Amino acid sequence: MRGGRWWIPGAVLVLLLALALGVMIGPAGSWGTASWNIVWKVRMPRVVLAGIVGAMLSLAGASYQGVFRNPLVDPYLLGVAAGAGLGATIVFAVGRTTTTGWLVDPLPLAAFVGGLVAVFLTYLVGASFGASSSRNGVTLVLAGVAVTSLATAIQAFVLQRNSDVVREVYSWILGRLTTATWSDVRLVLPYVVVSSVVLLLHRRHLDVLRVGDDEAAALGTHVQRVRLSVVIAATMGTAAVVSVSGLIGFVGIVVPHLVRMLAGASYRRVLPLSLLVGAAFLILADIPGRVLQDPAETPIGVVTAFLGAPFFILVMRTRRVS
Repeated sequence: MRGGRWWIPGAVLVLLLALALGVMIGPAGSWGTASWNIVWKVRMPRVVLAGIVGAMLSLAGASYQGVFRNPLVDPYLLGVAAGAGLGATIVFAVGRTTTTGWLVDPLPLAAFVGGLVAVFLTYLVGASFGASSSRNGVTLVLAGVAVTSLATAIQAFVLQRNSDVVREVYSWILGRLTTATWSDVRLVLPYVVVSSVVLLLHRRHLDVLRVGDDEAAALGTHVQRVRLSVVIAATMGTAAVVSVSGLIGFVGIVVPHLVRMLAGASYRRVLPLSLLVGAAFLILADIPGRVLQDPAETPIGVVTAFLGAPFFILVMRTRRVS
């Protein structure tokens, strides 16, 4: 694609501008020692975590779409969000303050484990009906819907028996970048780095998979190994970021589609651009939530839903017309 060499530098520039805006814009308008403390201890970890979460969700979404050859697949359709939500709900119901002996906060740990277990079940259910060898990801997505429904039902049952934690769970479900700290960044960064490296190393394989499983195998690609590696890496990264940020939807669909519209469909370009643009997207999406209802805040999940839902409908309509 003409001018392709400038896409990555352009995306880096957009990310840097988003970082600058994210740090500068907020309820506190004056600058001084107190403002610097606000920037470093409150805004900076929030902006950095938003960038990490946005980058991982976008990269995972693009990777899932590539490995299953289905542009409507995103991390949440495979059960990550539901499993993480169930894990977090159980922790809230048990009571974080009553748990002792934990080396880390049990909330992100439970959400992380819940997300991994849910996707593992999705993969097992899908594989039992032939999803691991099918020519598309429809069976696996349907398995994800079934697992999501089961996890949501269990979550509703737990909440019904522990109505005093409904508000806390609801706040977590809508996204919780408001509580971001440097410890959250340190907690998820190793998982995100490992997942991102694995996914980026598979970007050429995803381009080969676009021609079909049989054709890719004829070209020397071990299809099942590539699919399993991508699913595990994308799931691990998604579960990690969801465990600290709460549920933030539509990022994994909106950003990869936007990148394809601008830079073409090759995953050698889509994956790195999705990582950079996804980070910038969530940083910028977090700004309105901070300033529109000062001193209250609009949850980041609400903002991304307002932006993502119309885009998703447009994508579906375009695909039906084409």
